[in-house]
Amino acid sequence: MNYLAHLYLAGPGHPAMLGALLGDFVFGRLALQDYPAQVRREIVIHRRVDRYTDTHPLVVQARGLFAPELRRYAGIALDVYYDHCLARAWDRYSQVPLDAFTAPFYAWLLQHLDGLPQRLRAIAPLMAGHDWLGSYRQRHNVDRAVARIATRLSRNGERLVACLDDLARHEAAIAAGFEAFFPQLQDYVAQLRPSLEASEGGL
Repeated sequence: MNYLAHLYLAGPGHPAMLGALLGDFVFGRLALQDYPAQVRREIVIHRRVDRYTDTHPLVVQARGLFAPELRRYAGIALDVYYDHCLARAWDRYSQVPLDAFTAPFYAWLLQHLDGLPQRLRAIAPLMAGHDWLGSYRQRHNVDRAVARIATRLSRNGERLVACLDDLARHEAAIAAGFEAFFPQLQDYVAQLRPSLEASEGGL
């Protein structure tokens, strides 16, 4: 899952949404101690969601549609494409319009830049200024986002970009897989959060 899906799956409130976002920027167990319990829980949930997604049979099946030499990078392309699937069908998943969901979070995030990890502090203004989350509604922005991510890889960025051809070739099957997978992910998170709350964030 990419940024939009993690924010959608977060608990209520902007601090919880921040925790869901921080899962891509905070690493290791000790780093969790820097955050309050609610944020900590959402970071842990983000990590569990990533693990659940990566090992789910429908996602494994989707990765198998990519050329063998690209499968190591296919998960990144799928994460971004899944955000597109969520964004384009947003009204089916939320009663709050997508712009009304993202705009207040952007504003809140920009008001709390000083407390963010350095890498998130650097990209948060770009995320808000270019509406990265809302932009996933348009299919061509999947390719743009994947190409942007490829420039940040330390090596083999061209293999991630090459995934876009296989993604387009098998898009109907991958989209159908998302439709079957995402409700299962929602159920997983709904069961996971209470157990983590009972164990103080899973620490």
